[in-house]
Amino acid sequence: MLKYELLPQQLLLENVVSENDFFPPEIVDRKYIEGIHQTEYIDKLFSLSLNRQEIRRIGFPLSPALIERELRIAQGSIDAAEAALRRGIGFNIAGGTHHAGTGWGEGFCLLNDQAIAAGYLFRQTRVQKILIIDLDVHQGNGTADIFRNNPSVFTFSMHGLNNFPFKKEKSDWDIGLPDGMSGAEYLSILADTLERLFPLVQPEFVFFQAGVDVLSSDKMGKLKLSIEDCRQRDIMVFEFYRQHHLPVQVSMGGGYSPRIKNIIDAHCHTYKEGISRLLRI
Repeated sequence: MLKYELLPQQLLLENVVSENDFFPPEIVDRKYIEGIHQTEYIDKLFSLSLNRQEIRRIGFPLSPALIERELRIAQGSIDAAEAALRRGIGFNIAGGTHHAGTGWGEGFCLLNDQAIAAGYLFRQTRVQKILIIDLDVHQGNGTADIFRNNPSVFTFSMHGLNNFPFKKEKSDWDIGLPDGMSGAEYLSILADTLERLFPLVQPEFVFFQAGVDVLSSDKMGKLKLSIEDCRQRDIMVFEFYRQHHLPVQVSMGGGYSPRIKNIIDAHCHTYKEGISRLLRI
């Protein structure tokens, strides 16, 4: 997508980051995927042998280049999680592939980058309790499926009730929003929820899926948030992690406004608000 090329350029142009802040990810080690996705699914994915129905569910034609892209995205979120442990926050310029479940890909998602990064942190015995905050307009159904029976990961998804995926999985906490919800209503619900999340979960690490398809201009979303509303959403999340001294990894998630400037502006706000609250954990 064009936004993945334009977003780093805009961040550099606005002096939000420097060239030294970027790091290109390598190919993720298969052992970290194995802990999250079923071996049969991984084998079929790597050998490009998914059947026609499975490919249709993903939405992309399979190719070696596509598989490599997903493997690098997953490693990017691992690298960003490591950066968060060192510096307080780490970003993946792409990622947020939350529709990939234990044994399937869906909705342009083949491998679940934040789930793989969470599994990596557990394997390294770096953290014992993780909170995943998913504020994409679409439910994080794959993430919910992967961590369904894992008490060490708490999944929270706030999404459009009547939007894709039409068969929802059960997160630890789901909030389905009606079509046409205003920014003020959205922010009020989020503020109340974040206030209750920390005492409920008591996480040591946070993953934030920061999709900007909540914008009223988004052709796949059904909510009515302005770019400023989306910025306020991000401020709430970053203040949550700062208040509780939690490292946070951020993946960009969706954004499908016809005007690319709306997408880039909203994503840039995510970086600006997160970086401005940077602290060493």
